Amino acid sequence: MAGRSQTREPQMHEKLAGSSSSLQDVYEWRSMLAKFTLLFFGIAMWYKWPSYYGYSFLVLIWILDGGLRGFRQTIREPFVLAILVFCAVLALGILWSDYPKSGYFRWNKYFVFLVFIPLLSLLNKERLPWAIGGLLIGYFSVFLTGVYQWVTMGEQGTSIPDLIRMNYLHFSVMLGIGVILALYLAGTNNNRKVSSVLWFLAVLFLFIQFNQHGRGPLLATVLTSVLLIFMLYRTRIKILLGVMASLITVVLVLAYSSDNFQERVAHAQNDIELIQQEKYATSLGYRLAIWDIGLHAIAQKPLFGHGSGMALSSFEKNVETYKGGLYTHIWKEPKFHYHNDLIEIGIYVGAIGLMAYAFLLWSWFQTLRAHQLGIFGAALVCYAFLAGLTDTTLIYNSVPTLLLAITAIAISWQKEHGYPIHT
Repeated sequence: MAGRSQTREPQMHEKLAGSSSSLQDVYEWRSMLAKFTLLFFGIAMWYKWPSYYGYSFLVLIWILDGGLRGFRQTIREPFVLAILVFCAVLALGILWSDYPKSGYFRWNKYFVFLVFIPLLSLLNKERLPWAIGGLLIGYFSVFLTGVYQWVTMGEQGTSIPDLIRMNYLHFSVMLGIGVILALYLAGTNNNRKVSSVLWFLAVLFLFIQFNQHGRGPLLATVLTSVLLIFMLYRTRIKILLGVMASLITVVLVLAYSSDNFQERVAHAQNDIELIQQEKYATSLGYRLAIWDIGLHAIAQKPLFGHGSGMALSSFEKNVETYKGGLYTHIWKEPKFHYHNDLIEIGIYVGAIGLMAYAFLLWSWFQTLRAHQLGIFGAALVCYAFLAGLTDTTLIYNSVPTLLLAITAIAISWQKEHGYPIHT
């Protein structure tokens, strides 16, 4: 009996060792798949067909990595809960819409916020460099493509047939995010050389943005930059005044030297003159007209709205009769939207949708603030809100994903390292 017992003990140890080795192999494979997925996602999210694979792989690897089991932990983040509430409200809006007649082509893009859940769950100390690397490669590949096309062909935005297409508004918002992030990192970095490079990048992004046609995103960038600099240096008055003066000087020089900006200002002045004559067939006039119609439509159904996907339908119902048909001559885009996140959401799901949107922005800030990133959180949310006042920024291709990826990386870095990413 003693001999049998002694024989079994080595066998048990061998089985346990083999089981432990097998589990270790599985963990290493999952970790490696997660790293490559995060790298691929950061690059692929900018491109038409690769982005579908990027989102699919991200969700699949998240499930294989035990994301569903850890969902209870993930939902403790206020931003995650707010995303679920916001998407649930939009989904409920289908119940009082004319779907499928109303169509899905625009409103469902708000559901891209759900990608934040697997993205945040997959990140850890070992995977962070892969996620950051993918994001930087993807961002600068699109940036350099856009700059090349602007310099050599005079094109606005970025366009590669069947692969990537960002119009000038999307590209301008992308540049604005780069400005805000570079300014924050430059203002908080203790390394002078690194800080100098980041200041240079911020000015470079701003220079390119001044040469894009987007006026709304540019204004949002400048206003948010002023707010960010104030928050960063508010306790150091001399530095605050110096940096603020430098920013104002840079903005004035870029505004004066940019023919594109001067042209857009001239167009705006001409638009205002035509608006005073009740002529709205211009860029600015068109936006003012559809905002007016949109606010009127929200007033018709203020609590629950017209239903998700009802942007075009609500416009068509009101444009002929509102103010005696004053706006009937303005053009109707094939993929109509109200060029304003607040109005768009208000049309869909009324006051409950706007409250869900406000909760989303507030929770976004609170989550970053809870991880000692309050200044960055305030700037990021402020930019998303301001840019969304002149267009539906949160459904732009890749733009919300970029914001979510930056947020997830910043939170994960803080969790894993215990200090902000700039230190």
